[in-house]
Amino acid sequence: MQLTGAQIIMECLLEQGVDTVFGYPGGAVLNIYDALYEYSDRIRHIRTAHEQGAAHAADGYARTSGKVGVCIATSGPGATNLVTGIATAYMDSVPVVAITGNVNVDLLGLDSFQEVDITGITMPVTKHNFLVKHIEDLADVLRQAFWIAQSGRPGPVLVDIPKDVTAKVYEYHREEPQPLLRPPFPPKAAFTKAAEMLAKSRRPFLYVGGGTVSAGAWQEVRAFAKRLDAPVAASLMGQGVFDAHDPRFMGMLGMHGTKTSAEALRHCDLFVAVGTRFSDRVLCNAGLFAQHCPILQIDIDAAEFNKNIDVDVRLEGDARAILQELLEELPQQHHAEWLEEIHTWQKTYPLHQTPPAPGAVTPQKVLETLDRLTNSEAVVTTEVGQHQMWTAQFYKFQRPRQLITSGGLGTMGFGLGAAMGAKLACPDARVVNVAGDGSLHMNCNELSTAAHYNVPVVELLFNNTVLGMVRQWQTLFYDHRYSQTDLDHNTDFCKLAEAFGVRALRIKSDDEIEPVLKEALASEGPVLVDCWIDRDLNVLPMVPAGASAEEPLLEI
Repeated sequence: MQLTGAQIIMECLLEQGVDTVFGYPGGAVLNIYDALYEYSDRIRHIRTAHEQGAAHAADGYARTSGKVGVCIATSGPGATNLVTGIATAYMDSVPVVAITGNVNVDLLGLDSFQEVDITGITMPVTKHNFLVKHIEDLADVLRQAFWIAQSGRPGPVLVDIPKDVTAKVYEYHREEPQPLLRPPFPPKAAFTKAAEMLAKSRRPFLYVGGGTVSAGAWQEVRAFAKRLDAPVAASLMGQGVFDAHDPRFMGMLGMHGTKTSAEALRHCDLFVAVGTRFSDRVLCNAGLFAQHCPILQIDIDAAEFNKNIDVDVRLEGDARAILQELLEELPQQHHAEWLEEIHTWQKTYPLHQTPPAPGAVTPQKVLETLDRLTNSEAVVTTEVGQHQMWTAQFYKFQRPRQLITSGGLGTMGFGLGAAMGAKLACPDARVVNVAGDGSLHMNCNELSTAAHYNVPVVELLFNNTVLGMVRQWQTLFYDHRYSQTDLDHNTDFCKLAEAFGVRALRIKSDDEIEPVLKEALASEGPVLVDCWIDRDLNVLPMVPAGASAEEPLLEI
């Protein structure tokens, strides 16, 4: 059938099972938005307050659902406003398709009004991107974009479409999505070598990352941990892959990991890494990381082997398939003494925050209360900073896709958009965004989006009037010179939320934590909880820059 380019875009989205898109209209995408009006009974559009919010919402939708998130922006500043969100998705391997408009084909390269080379700008932060100059290419390019975003290691893809291409008419034929690319699978000899290494170990350490979430490998991870009889730590992106209630679970490893994980790293005789890229926040000092033991790494991306740290055995491929094969190869192991050591360290070095004054609020008490009230089942998004680390430490995630956070890029302003995307992806889930006041100043405009669409998310604000994580470093390494980190703002966040049409509550003392959180969680619309905490509360443990991951500070 004959359709305009804009209608072809809609049909291709429907081919891919897309039911929700996030975006902001503008001149170069007027034809696309006219088609969205026509298709509004099949494709829901959420207009965010800013294009960056749309990118983060698409990201949160993808992380929570496992589907591809879609965002749309106009040319020029609309497109460039997506870049931080695209880079966030790229660093955390999230499948997002960003559709941007551009000036007419004959105006490209002439510095036309609101023209920008968005494919050139985003080349380093996308798996691939396209500039569609001919309508006959449009449908196939969109299909390729979705295929690339999901195949192998997931990631964002951008499709830039000039306005006149969306207006032209061309023949469209519906096609079923093509099967995703099958990842490589290691040879039998590699599995035999790995199984021998695993069977020889007496003190194995299993470390899991976000790649196990992408692979849908959480059941295999849990079965493998039991078969190996090993303790487990997770990266920030791997939270929930292993149930935090399980006695084997040691928490995070690295800069703000637990002392138990640090001791396990120091004493293990084999380090097994699954679906993790060995970021600098985990390694801390790569030259000092696991120097005393061999490392077995399982990853879908060959570029991650020996990139940040040398490994002894590598298994390239899909984490789920590889773990299934290892479960076939490896007989049941028994390491009771090793696990007893782990349990001793867990008792000796518990995570604990001391209230700065009687009756004062601590993030630990707030998050542990939230965890209890939600039965560890909430989807929790975060901004970036101290509150992000406290969330990972104190909320007991029990399944994958529960913690939605910017790990690789560390994007302040990510969480509120992501929370709305998560709630729209999983409407039956309770969604809470944990924020700091610095981050909320960056994205408070999206409170208007939550109010407009009545998206029932809880914005849990840890308000300490400082840029807490940066200030923590200034305390440790800059002799308390708090350059530009004491915000000293006069923002009344409750009044701000109410001005946007969002209900507001406040926590100022310990005895207010539970009743206020209960009230917030019972709300049928968006609600902000302004939780006042002391500015000198720090994230601990902490590994200073250049130190070994085995030697975290327990106090400052």
